[in-house]
Amino acid sequence: MRTAVISFTKKGRALSEKIRDVLSADDEIRLYTGQKKAGETEREYLDAHGICSLKKPLAEWAGEQFEQKNVLIFVGACGIAVRAIAGAVRDKLKDSPVLVVDECGQYVIPILSGHVGGANEIAERLASRLSATAVITTATDVNGKFAVDVFARDHALVILDRRGIAKISEKVLEEETVTVSVAPKFRGLLKELPEEFAQETYPPDGQTDLVISTEKEALAYAVLPLKPKEYVLGIGCKRGKTENEIAAFIREKLDALGITEEDVAGIFSIDRKKEEAGIVGWAAHQAVPYHTFSAEVLKQISGAFASSDFVKKTVGVDNVCERSALAGCESYGGGELILKKQARDGITLAVAKIRAAVG
Repeated sequence: MRTAVISFTKKGRALSEKIRDVLSADDEIRLYTGQKKAGETEREYLDAHGICSLKKPLAEWAGEQFEQKNVLIFVGACGIAVRAIAGAVRDKLKDSPVLVVDECGQYVIPILSGHVGGANEIAERLASRLSATAVITTATDVNGKFAVDVFARDHALVILDRRGIAKISEKVLEEETVTVSVAPKFRGLLKELPEEFAQETYPPDGQTDLVISTEKEALAYAVLPLKPKEYVLGIGCKRGKTENEIAAFIREKLDALGITEEDVAGIFSIDRKKEEAGIVGWAAHQAVPYHTFSAEVLKQISGAFASSDFVKKTVGVDNVCERSALAGCESYGGGELILKKQARDGITLAVAKIRAAVG
């Protein structure tokens, strides 16, 4: 997760440094200060503490953070944050998570993308570590109810008609029965749904609140159709490959398979590529989770792979993309390669289909 923290006063800046210290060591945290002028002593302090002076309008900076799909944390007033992000807000399901922390560190307030983007969860975690109070306002959360968009996010389900989110949430809040029809191979998801939900036959024979399936005919009956993502990508590349190069290669190979980026549950590689900017950027723009494995973990993946002595000598395992794709499937119950290693201009790619998806 990449997070940008911006503050506007010295007191706020001190809190932003504390926020960086208490957030996960696995996260990439960048600090910014919105102060317009700084003397030499101030400049040295900022450089020494890894803080970037804002050299552009705040709204422009916020727009760039949205484009990069970063988490935004404003240390200051809610009004500043709202005005800064106003021009960048586009899509409930794709907007960046945005939070505000008052400069005394008393309250952590998620103001955008609380569910799908995870701002509510970040707020709870951050408030706990700052000994602050998380101010959560989403109706399902404050009432302790099931949130269907969070469920979809956590189980790699594509929301095909966002209008259905509000309709399902309304029924949940009113404690009305929610009907559910689930394709047999995804029946494992029923264990994650509230007991009050009523299971219907599959395929549905009439309008049903929730349908979980990859079949268009069944999904057409749903108030809220949820389509499981069934594919993962394994990738390797030479250092410095650009996001555009990686995106073009992935797009070409997915097109040949009749798959869209929306069908991809995750992209995986070796830990040496954890910070590879081109891969990280592609995953962020597609809102696809990116995870890496050590060479030792990848060695344990069984199968017949396109082996390379050069790759083995360089990174400690004979194949990165195929092994990574299958390793990525394991948390979904396993999978199988449907596209073996493809290579071009220093990029390798493999595609696997999740055998049992999330069930």
